[in-house]
Amino acid sequence: MQILQGKSTIDFMSKRKIALVVSIVLIVMSIGALFVNGLNFGIDFTGGYLIEAGYESEVDIGPIRAALAENDFDDAQVQHFGTAKDILVRIAPREDINKASLSDSILSVLQQSSEQKVTMRRVEFVGPQVGEELRDQGGLAMLVALGGILLYVSFRFQFKSAVGAILALVHDVIITVGVFAITQMDFDLSVLAALLAVIGYSLNDTVVVLDRIRETFRNVRKRSPVEILNLSINQTLSRTLMTSLTTLLVLSALFIFGGEVIHGFAFALIIGVVVGTYSSIYVASSTLMAMNIHKQDFLVVAKEEVVDDRP
Repeated sequence: MQILQGKSTIDFMSKRKIALVVSIVLIVMSIGALFVNGLNFGIDFTGGYLIEAGYESEVDIGPIRAALAENDFDDAQVQHFGTAKDILVRIAPREDINKASLSDSILSVLQQSSEQKVTMRRVEFVGPQVGEELRDQGGLAMLVALGGILLYVSFRFQFKSAVGAILALVHDVIITVGVFAITQMDFDLSVLAALLAVIGYSLNDTVVVLDRIRETFRNVRKRSPVEILNLSINQTLSRTLMTSLTTLLVLSALFIFGGEVIHGFAFALIIGVVVGTYSSIYVASSTLMAMNIHKQDFLVVAKEEVVDDRP
């Protein structure tokens, strides 16, 4: 990094080809993970019962799985939740048993499989039709948001800028979702809400950069498009880094101390903020370079006045 009169003069555009390769690799890995692993949808989308139980000390989930299988709960999924003393049990929807009876049966099995005292923390149920509707409506909301953003940026700036902004947003969403496919963390409604928040955050950051690029193209003469893009990004760099770092501090605190319930939400936002900051600098700006952006794209066409010379 070079510093000139207190301002950064980093040549971002010289690294745009490397950034392109990195982005392509990350996107291919993300799409591949989605096809191979898929998303580990939470109960919000799949439907079924979710039961959280706590033990007095650390517990092994192997005997718990075996005990549930012996009592006609072969489809039960058991995992630790937050600590080794807490477990989460997921069971597919059943028509032959109600919520109260199921929770009592599960608690009885858990108690029989351990000498420790077991405490029921919460029991949730979501019907399969409701879960499917939530998943479809959530995906539709994301597509509508992207379409609205394309129209807004096209109107606010111009079409080439809108293409760069949309590609940056799609880039951020695919990679964030891909991380969940790779790690197999629960993908529930809170994570979907985080994705929509990532779209908003990334768009805000991208619009700031695009706005500065537009103003620089209009005001600076005798500079090449590469120089103008570098100048614009460097002028917004301190604002971008300050916003991203302060946001990451808050999200890191939520991720570490917020508890398991918002773990996925905070994790999705952390990934989204990091990737969104990167895409605002490289994806959106590099797209403008690929589309041969020039000064004329940002000039305001003056309207001719019609002079009435009639007496």
